[in-house]
Amino acid sequence: MDAQGRGRAEHIDPADQWVLNPVTGEYELRPPPSAPQSAAVPGPRAAAPGGSRRTPAPGGSRRRGAQASAPAPSTAPDRDVPGPRRRRRAPEEPPPGRGRRRPAKKSKGRKVLLWSGGTMAFVVLAACTAGYLYLEHLNDNIQSVADDGASTGGFQKDKAINILLIGTDKRTGAGNEGYGDTGSAGHADTTILLHVAKDRSNATALSIPRDLIVDIPDCPTTQEDGTQKIIPGSTGVRFNTSLGQDGRTPSCTMRTVTELTGVTPDNFMVADFNAVKTLTSAVGGVEVCLAKDIDDPDSHLKLPAGKHTIEGEQALAFVRTRHSVGFGGDLSRIEIQQQFLSALMRKLKSNDTLTSPSKMVKLAEAATEALTVDSQLDSIGKLKDLGLELGKLNTKNLTFATVPVKDNPAEKVPVTVVLQEEPAQQVFGMIRDDVSFTEVKKKESEKEKKEKAAVAARLEGEKSDPSEIRVRVLNGGAAAGSAQQELIHLQTEAGVTKSENAGNADTELAKTTLEYAPDQADQARALAEILGLSGAAMKPGESVTNAQGLPTMTLTLGRDFKEPGVKLDATSAKAPEEARKSTADKVACAK
Repeated sequence: MDAQGRGRAEHIDPADQWVLNPVTGEYELRPPPSAPQSAAVPGPRAAAPGGSRRTPAPGGSRRRGAQASAPAPSTAPDRDVPGPRRRRRAPEEPPPGRGRRRPAKKSKGRKVLLWSGGTMAFVVLAACTAGYLYLEHLNDNIQSVADDGASTGGFQKDKAINILLIGTDKRTGAGNEGYGDTGSAGHADTTILLHVAKDRSNATALSIPRDLIVDIPDCPTTQEDGTQKIIPGSTGVRFNTSLGQDGRTPSCTMRTVTELTGVTPDNFMVADFNAVKTLTSAVGGVEVCLAKDIDDPDSHLKLPAGKHTIEGEQALAFVRTRHSVGFGGDLSRIEIQQQFLSALMRKLKSNDTLTSPSKMVKLAEAATEALTVDSQLDSIGKLKDLGLELGKLNTKNLTFATVPVKDNPAEKVPVTVVLQEEPAQQVFGMIRDDVSFTEVKKKESEKEKKEKAAVAARLEGEKSDPSEIRVRVLNGGAAAGSAQQELIHLQTEAGVTKSENAGNADTELAKTTLEYAPDQADQARALAEILGLSGAAMKPGESVTNAQGLPTMTLTLGRDFKEPGVKLDATSAKAPEEARKSTADKVACAK
């Protein structure tokens, strides 16, 4: 409508007559200014029900025939036209004349920090921008399966974290039926035990070959009707049959991993083919590298040598290929999968992803739809907490390794593999004992430096003659009979004749320790030199007595004890070469 129809001058834009009331949040009609008038006796005046002022449609939209909603000008003596009104000031607005302070802009670096965290933390932070209803939607997306008592009960923020990641070859989802084996219940096709150190300074992603011969224990499994059924175990079978076969669920794979490694996972996550496709598309693809041309008709991967950004179907083909890389077996495929996961991790932690809310929302949608988790991780809140813990990790300290294996000697034409016992047990022991597979350099505080110096000083000073060393030997995690074997070695080879076997310790230890009283320090230094103990393995304490009532030291053999005569050095633990390790910050081209 025009200005005259609303009682305004021709040169005034009609839209300017509507102003936003900062108190009510609604648009109101602003009356024109008028000359000062003497007080007049107000006449009768109609009011809207409830005394409310009429307002236009939301947004101040203009409508034909709206003249009736605006007060018409009148010169009648009984109508008092109000003078111009001051704009009402919002409570938080500074008074006139004091100026208005602009809010400080957040720096680009601060904005990036707001999006930092682990993968699922990224997802949750993005989801929060869409509000509570979107979080509820993401919660509804999450599928969970009972852990049937196979886990520790869930990760804890003040402890090391062990997450079992399972990739199944079940052909569910659109476009996956063309990969063959459509009727499969799904196997544990790709399995990784992710160990995150207690101090979050490092992590190890340990791949378990699907063709590894293992023993699968009996598995209590929750059925659809809520009842429990124990699925009988199997001896000497492929690891991948721990899932999907005979009704086995991820909790059975979890029990098999515990049986194999001695590590009880805190939680598990299961991903299918769609997870690879949707997650890579959500982040805009990941960069991988090939050392040669690949044309694999089985996985449908066809790429020339060099670097490529892959997503969707192409990404799935990449992680499934094996006949065209390495020796063409599952171990070669594990290496290409580790390269892919390294690239995905780098992309997730890149600024390109962290600063893009749209990618975060896509990632939230993809992750919650594609992953199946255990009942301890069945909400966005729990996944967020886990993500924040994982987000503390630097990718250069994330090591990818493989369980050391060799061809199965029982097969004329090797198809399956078995453990290389010694290096495999060393790898499992490092994970159990929270030992990093890579050197992690951390900035030490003055307090930490002093403590480190004090520990090293335990080895400095006079040393007793071996014949004066009085010690009792306990087995605290070493192989059966180790205490007696070490006792014989000390007495016959090392000259420590005042030694005795004290049996088994009350608890198992990861590392061998030597406890001694202050007045036994010279004996302790001498024995530490014989055994190859570090200062950290020496534990000053109170004096104890042996069976004869004489003061004695206590040597407790831990799981790191190999055999008598082998030096123990708690500071030199390194992952064996057979583990074929690599770190997530390096790009390796698949050969």
